[in-house]
Amino acid sequence: MTPAELMTEGLYLMLLGMGFVFVFLTLLVYATEFMSAVVQKFFPEKIMPAKLAKASPVPTDAEDTQLIAVISAAIQQYRKMHTDRD
Repeated sequence: MTPAELMTEGLYLMLLGMGFVFVFLTLLVYATEFMSAVVQKFFPEKIMPAKLAKASPVPTDAEDTQLIAVISAAIQQYRKMHTDRD
């Protein structure tokens, strides 16, 4: 076989393989859509009403001041530990 014939055979084989894969994937898409339609027909999804989430309680001023104090202490400790290294 000449190189031109080998190249022609290679291209033919490549196109045949790619065509087969394309046809197979197309059939797979249609089969999946068909199965989905059958399942939806025989087992329809029941629509459940959405549940409302409970609102979290608003923190009081005492909790806010305590939280601010804790965060401030943590920031001071962090700065103290990291300024000693410089």
